[in-house]
Amino acid sequence: MLISTRGRYALRVLVDLAEHTGNGYVPMKEIAERQEISLKYLERILPVLTKNGIIEGLQGKTGGYRLLKSPEDCRVGDILRLTEGDLAPVACLKCDAKPCKRASECRTYPMWTEFFQLINRFFDGKTLADIVRAERSDS
Repeated sequence: MLISTRGRYALRVLVDLAEHTGNGYVPMKEIAERQEISLKYLERILPVLTKNGIIEGLQGKTGGYRLLKSPEDCRVGDILRLTEGDLAPVACLKCDAKPCKRASECRTYPMWTEFFQLINRFFDGKTLADIVRAERSDS
């Protein structure tokens, strides 16, 4: 399983916004500079997060982006599923996969299922607040 640049950058943007909660709307240019992500790439990531109610944007002189939920309520698993589409390690476990006709006799299916559950539990057990706390304790 490989998390794409899109998923990693979305998390970095949201952690940045979490760290600046209380500062009002954060300009996209500031996020791009701090996170070293091109504005063009941010323009592709931010609409997904806005459309799904994680952030909101405001245009204009005092505009920018801000989290709509508290960092404690933003689960990493939800964010990655929005940006990656699915966290399934094999095709037969994807959300839209047709039932595998070999599932009942496949010797590896239980292992993949267990791994998929581990992935989801791990990422669903982490929030933006956890990442911010970990960053601050490392400093």
